Amino acid sequence: MKRFFVSLILLLCSWHSLAAHTAPDTPMDFVEAQINAHPGKSGVYALETGTEALIARAWLADHAQHSIEVQYFIWSTDNIGILASEALLRAADRGVQVRVIVDDLLIDAPDKTLLALAKHPKIDIRIYNPQHSVGTPFHKRLLNVATDFRGVNQRMHDKTFIVDGKIAITGGRNMAAEYFDYNHRYNFRDRDALLLGNVVKNMRASFENFWGNRLSAPVEELYDGIGLMQQHVNVDDAEIKMIYRELHDYANSKENFAPEIHAAIETTPTTFERLARQFAWGEARFISDLPGKNNNRLKLGGGGQTTSALAQLVQNARQDIVIQSPYLVMSDGAIRLFQQAIDRGVRVRINTNSLASTDNIQAFSGYRNQRDRLLNMGLEIHEYKPDPAIRSKLTEGSLLRKEKPPIFAIHAKTMVVDSRTVFIGTFNFDPRSENLNTEVGVIVENEALAHAVASAIETDMLPANSWNAAADPDQHVSLAKRSKVRFWQIMPIKPLL
Repeated sequence: MKRFFVSLILLLCSWHSLAAHTAPDTPMDFVEAQINAHPGKSGVYALETGTEALIARAWLADHAQHSIEVQYFIWSTDNIGILASEALLRAADRGVQVRVIVDDLLIDAPDKTLLALAKHPKIDIRIYNPQHSVGTPFHKRLLNVATDFRGVNQRMHDKTFIVDGKIAITGGRNMAAEYFDYNHRYNFRDRDALLLGNVVKNMRASFENFWGNRLSAPVEELYDGIGLMQQHVNVDDAEIKMIYRELHDYANSKENFAPEIHAAIETTPTTFERLARQFAWGEARFISDLPGKNNNRLKLGGGGQTTSALAQLVQNARQDIVIQSPYLVMSDGAIRLFQQAIDRGVRVRINTNSLASTDNIQAFSGYRNQRDRLLNMGLEIHEYKPDPAIRSKLTEGSLLRKEKPPIFAIHAKTMVVDSRTVFIGTFNFDPRSENLNTEVGVIVENEALAHAVASAIETDMLPANSWNAAADPDQHVSLAKRSKVRFWQIMPIKPLL
């Protein structure tokens, strides 16, 4: 069924799809009909591959009629990031109101491009907690770290994409090539949830909380500074037109699309009927933190609403917990929580990155410090290989034909409880997600979806894809990398991991 879904989505979507109004029954009419057929319910579909996750976002951008609201932790200026920006620009050109919130820490957009997009009459861009990058000179960054250490470490890790208040995506993927299998050196095994119906209302309410919060600053204000503490950036009308034209030219160049996407562009959508069968309809709850995470301003703890909601899922577990997380650094409270679950007879299986696959050696050092303790507790831990056999089924084919295929690592943040409850979101099982970063996700009560997601994680745990953590997977890594992780193991950085 999943192969069929990917094929169908490829038929339906493209970065340059036909305008919605050319068809008598528009794609959004189809979405509306599905929502009306399930009053008070939510439809959920797990986007398991980078290709379907990318195409789904493209389809949403191309068929939005009224509004697009977007939140991301990372928005890169690589191929995917540029194409996504151009897709939003085209939506705005046809009258769609576009609002974007991006965290300040890792944004790398050119200042004038960012400002030019924000000056579009239908585009508003805000930067969350701007203490690092946008409009902030280097000396001001240093001062921020010295005077507000917790503040500069408090980031918006949310990832949401909402169209017309009816259909949305949330999950682990940022807007960058490595999250959609298009990076030539390093890609992520990730997971998103495509959502319809009632749950989208709560997603939009969370977006509004961030949009109206003082931590979300309009781009124009950040670049309108005077003096040493703020950058001044300006773009005139000619520069704005040139930037828009360059974005459109980039997107229109066939060199910037994979052959598979070109093939999809040439195919006209003919039916949406079968797509409805892929959604699991039922109860779904969107969980999110408030801007700022918590009221703790002096220390690095404090918890949050997502932390409490996920802790409650663990407390309610009676039979089985299956987790997939790129990082596994448990706080003392989390360790107690899982120990209590094991003592109740709950089987706990976790799929996380190995030292060979991880993209964050500092986070791995925190896990390595407690790995033996976690195993002795009774946790079953499987560490992902950098070249898992499943990679050939999950990633874009042309990259696998390279002499040295990209490393493949876990980035999915998922938990399945008692084969009936599923969490898909942004929450890593580490102190940073627990106490510092704002996080989001969807909790779904649906046995069919739970079975499908758990099955996907169990496949990732198979010996062809993961090592048993009890069998010393670090032996497969060079001495130099093991020495680096040992160095970080002695550093007092656990609260920041």
